[in-house]
Amino acid sequence: MKIIAVCACPTGIAHTYMAQAALEKAAKARGHEIKIETQGAMGIENELSAREIGDAAVVIFAVGVNVEGEERFAGKPYITVEVGKAIENPFGVIEKAESKGAVL
Repeated sequence: MKIIAVCACPTGIAHTYMAQAALEKAAKARGHEIKIETQGAMGIENELSAREIGDAAVVIFAVGVNVEGEERFAGKPYITVEVGKAIENPFGVIEKAESKGAVL
């Protein structure tokens, strides 16, 4: 399954990148492709393209703030979790995304 995600915490520093690393590891362990856009102190990094968004089965928003450019994801199945949840239980987040993405 192709999964995309946006990770963003209020300060946009450590937790954003910790969530990114945890979700990447969990998704790959379960055999999925994943690309994660981070939003924070450095602005938007690894910005998701329209094609990547279109090709994705599901979007994970691991955020503690509003997502910049959220309208880009309109119509896509998605889940939203707190950044800390993605760090503490990334496999649970991926499993939840799997069930949401399976409806396509």
